[in-house]
Amino acid sequence: MRRPPLDSALGQLMARFPRAGRVDFIGVRPARGQAMQAVDAAQAVAGRGLVGDRYAGGSGKRGVTLVQAEHLPVIAALAGLDAVDPATLRRNLVVAGIPLLALKGRVFRVGDVLLEGTGPCDPCSKMEAALGEGGYNAMRGHGGLCARIVEGGVIRLGDTVHAVD
Repeated sequence: MRRPPLDSALGQLMARFPRAGRVDFIGVRPARGQAMQAVDAAQAVAGRGLVGDRYAGGSGKRGVTLVQAEHLPVIAALAGLDAVDPATLRRNLVVAGIPLLALKGRVFRVGDVLLEGTGPCDPCSKMEAALGEGGYNAMRGHGGLCARIVEGGVIRLGDTVHAVD
């Protein structure tokens, strides 16, 4: 879906965010089959991914995966769980306070790192084992966003997340 021009009424609405978001969780998976490791900071490399993550060097469109913190209780409820550990969802960043899907097709900053939202981060079949029966469907529509790293740097817990005009 193409964004409407910024000089249109809809384009102006889509460019407005009530506040900046923040990074609540950072995780990397060093190798296939290994658990996500929570870290306080991660080095983002332009066009590649996060240092220490198994997907670094793969598709640049999926250099970083993000999920909405506000969706974690929804995913848990739909999966019949009391709570969901962010590492279970296999996303690199959990972001609160800014609607991630509104960043699709946009350039945005996470701390000093410049990202471009490339598309939805749909759940994979591993969510059935991670969340239990129906886990895949519990995540549908709540899987988050994939992003390409445009300018690298370090992403830290508590970093702000905001769209770039």
